[in-house]
Amino acid sequence: MKKYIILLLSIISIIYMYNITKEDYTIPKEAIRFRVIANSNTIYDQDIKTKVKDIVQNRILELIKDSKNIETTRKIIKTNEKELDKLVKKTLKELNYDKKYSINYGKNYFPTKKYKGKSYKEGNYESLVIKLGSGEGDNWWCVLFPPICLMDEEKAPKNDIEYTLFFKELLNKIGLSK
Repeated sequence: MKKYIILLLSIISIIYMYNITKEDYTIPKEAIRFRVIANSNTIYDQDIKTKVKDIVQNRILELIKDSKNIETTRKIIKTNEKELDKLVKKTLKELNYDKKYSINYGKNYFPTKKYKGKSYKEGNYESLVIKLGSGEGDNWWCVLFPPICLMDEEKAPKNDIEYTLFFKELLNKIGLSK
């Protein structure tokens, strides 16, 4: 009988895992994204993108480090949008980057994104987007709120959520797993 239970649970687990890997995940409604799009995929343009991202990301972290909710984060970003614009302008000038740029906080389109093995659905998301030049290069993106991309792992807030596999939990319940 245990063989049949294990076989059945194995089949259920395989089906379950197949569905998880092909499923898209949705960014929660209570989230704010951050995206920097490079002019092109040349090494130079990608380097400029990374430098702008690093400087703006560090400033945003300083600004929202004490924010506990999305409303506060939203207000901080809106209030400081001109400062962030000046920071991008100053950074590009220091890097002798003469292409135009734009910065926009609001609803912005994101194509399907892959992050840490998960696929996030395309759509219009509340976000801060910096587009360098023609914006035809690869981009960098993350989630500002909750600030998961802005903190080192040791600084990131720990949560009480533990993800486990359904199959493993069943095996534990019937005493077939350690």
